[in-house]
Amino acid sequence: MPAPPADATDSAALRIRCSGEGFALARTFTRETLRGWSLDHHSDDAVLVITELAANAVAHAVPRAPAGEAEVWLGLLLDPGHVVLTVSDPGDNAPEFTGAEAADLREHGRGLCIVDALAEEWGWTLRPPAGKTVWARLSTCPPP
Repeated sequence: MPAPPADATDSAALRIRCSGEGFALARTFTRETLRGWSLDHHSDDAVLVITELAANAVAHAVPRAPAGEAEVWLGLLLDPGHVVLTVSDPGDNAPEFTGAEAADLREHGRGLCIVDALAEEWGWTLRPPAGKTVWARLSTCPPP
């Protein structure tokens, strides 16, 4: 994950449970945070990215945990020209990105393709002693 810039002005974090209510809370949290930063016009993309990353965390990182018991952390960081969205989970497994062509015909497995299409860049880092953070950097600049 990129290091927070020295002049970072805003950040927000939220712990969600692995449930439908947790995903709804993640979407509301992301929209409200961006609205507070006067970035409502970017909230659709950000909500889609955070939802896909959180869904991947629940599907792949905490599949054995009973519903509502495993924790996933969301983070939003505003820096000049970008918002960085993060999802941290207890799993050590790397995100599996197969590319858009391979995902075209599958019923599942398109989440990271969506993230890749909307983000300027994305990646992941391990969080010792256990877990990882998957991040995506979205531009906040107006389109040309």
